Order: sequence, then C-alpha cells, then structure tokens
Amino acid sequence: MPDLLTRTHLNRALLARQHLLARRSCPATEMVEHLVGLQAQNAWSPYVGLWSRVAGFRPEELGDAFWDRRVTRIAVMRSTIHLVTPADALLLPGLVAPLHAKDLLVNAQHSAALRTLDVGEVTAAARALVEEEPRVTTELGRLLAQRWPDVAPSTLAYAARGTLPLVQVPPRGVWGRSGATTWTTAWSWFGPELTAATPDLADPEVLATEQERFVRRYLAAFGPASVADLQSWSGLTGMRAVVDRLDLVRYRADPSPGGVREREVLDLPGGVLPDPGTPAPVRFLADYDNVLLGHADRTRIVSPAHRPYLASPNGVVPATFLLDGRVAGTWDVPRDPRLRGTVTLTVRPFARPTADQHDELRAEAQDLAELMAPGADARRVVVVDPEV
Repeated sequence: MPDLLTRTHLNRALLARQHLLARRSCPATEMVEHLVGLQAQNAWSPYVGLWSRVAGFRPEELGDAFWDRRVTRIAVMRSTIHLVTPADALLLPGLVAPLHAKDLLVNAQHSAALRTLDVGEVTAAARALVEEEPRVTTELGRLLAQRWPDVAPSTLAYAARGTLPLVQVPPRGVWGRSGATTWTTAWSWFGPELTAATPDLADPEVLATEQERFVRRYLAAFGPASVADLQSWSGLTGMRAVVDRLDLVRYRADPSPGGVREREVLDLPGGVLPDPGTPAPVRFLADYDNVLLGHADRTRIVSPAHRPYLASPNGVVPATFLLDGRVAGTWDVPRDPRLRGTVTLTVRPFARPTADQHDELRAEAQDLAELMAPGADARRVVVVDPEV
C-alpha cells in the first residue's frame, strides 16, 4: 500500500468509489444511498448521474421511486438540493442544521428582516401549513404574511426552508413530468413510523455517532480526502474534531499544482484504492455532479487549466464528460424526453481527443442521447472541433 498518493491514485480511487470506472448492477436507490445523495438542482440531473453509474438504469425506475416515496429531493449538503433516500431526508437536515442556521443570519436579502422575528414561531406556522397540504413557495409565503404582514412573503418562506426539512413532492422530479416546486415536511411525507426510527440528534452521544457515520460514508464515496475536502463537500466547519475520533488511515498526497507542501488525506481501513494505471472509460456527468464538488482540492478530477471553462458568473456548473478520468469538456442537449423530430447532443471537448477517444466519446454520447430523448425520431451527436 503506497504511503504517498499521486493525483492519479486519488483520481482512480474517486472514480471507483463513485462507480464511474465500472457501472454497478444494483437498484438506483442503493446507489443514491451509497453516494449520500446526488446533486439535483435540476430535475433531470440525477437521471444522468445514475445512468453513468448503474448498469441498465432506466429513468422509469427513478420516477417510480419518487411516487413510491423511496427517494425525494431536499436541501442538505451545502444547502443545495439533493436526491436522497427517506432515511437521509430525515437525518441529514439535522446534521447540516448549523449550516442552515448560519445562512439565516448572514443572508444579505433576508437576514435583517429575520432578526425582527421569532423564527421559531415562523417555523411552527409554516410546518402546520405545509403539513395541512403541500404548498408552493409563493403560496406558503403569502399565507405566512397574513400573520406577519410587515415582512416580505419571500423572507418568510425562506425562513421556513432554512428551519424545516422540506421535501419537494412529485410530480416535481419525475422523468417526463413537470410541476411547480411544492413542499411538505419530510416528517409528513414519510410518516410517523420512519420519523420515529430516525436517530435523535438532540442526544449528544447520538449526534456524535451519526457525525462519525457521516464522515465514514463520505470517505466510502469520495475518499481518500482531507478534512478540508470533507468540509467543502458538506458545507460544515469544525469537522476535524469528528475526524480525530475515528480510526482512519492517513496518507501523504502530492501537493496541488502551485502548492508548497504535501497534504494529509484520510481514508477508511481497507478503502478501495485501484492501481493508478487502471483504464478509465468515457463518462458523461450531469451539471453540478458531486464528483466535481466533493473536494476543496479538485485537481484529482479537474485540471487547473480547465477550471476556467467550468466557471460562470452565476455559479452554474455545466454538464461535463470525463476522458481518462478527468474533465475534458462539456455537453448539452434539449432536456425533455417528450421531444420529437431530430434531437442533437453537442459535445465540446477542451482539446482535440485522439481517434480512439473520439470513437468512444461518440458511442457513449449516442447512448446518452437515447436516454435524454427517447421519443425523438432521430438523435444526432455533434463533437465540436476545439481547434476550429
């Protein structure tokens, strides 16, 4: 077992644990559980994420899981929307609650007004409203404003989203369906039996145990990783104290480009660590895929020279693809499975791929086009020459 890990060691370990080296034959919900959720700001994103990781994945499988309440969409890590299992929808909001509480205090648009309120009262009123029946954001804000008329409805709804585990109910998120973002609590959506089985994070010993499990799950899906990586992925601070309670393997890692010293990265005993020469196939990723957002130091998967291609003024992370395990370009396609006619998937490499890479890229892109536009009369793949 190496003591010093190169960026290629870290890359292949990450891809293996994310099941991007080889797709895994398993239920989609099992993959969602393993990954500690998938980023899901856009409804289509988890479908691509699962297609790239699960052998034989069908969108209908995930759509059915929404209706059967085996998955849901909720704000958790980094206060962003993730696709998660019921157990995580009930647990993770409590683990990341300090992040949401801090955001309520510092948010430039809402914090001043929130300081004039008893936020606990807003939370209780909002809970009653969304558990009475699921509500869209504007309706929730309007109803809360009847009690607090001097506060903007959007601020009141924001307070509810920051203090309650609000899930988005279907048809939102279901493949081929559309609908306004409509909220209720995870407690109401999943019922008293599952809620009662959720660990009580108000108990300090239980909280400590669940924090440690949280770290182990992160390393199983994203490791080896540093404390800074863990905190960047979760949005939480103060995780060093949790890490220090665990029996972990410690490695030295190559310094990042421009860095001045080696870094320490941590791993589970027996964590998957493939040979760095393991071939990595072409893989397409959705926008905001957590494999790109799961570390403070992202050089294991994104070259510093290519990071500017992924930057945008509004923070949007585009859909990307991997060549030899690293981000090598972006892609886009109309994202409505009901589309007819000819649908074109456009692939934009950062640099010209080799002939073999080009063939593999086109073949994988053609399969992705069939996923994204199953009802189209024809599907085209265009690989843009970056040197033209």
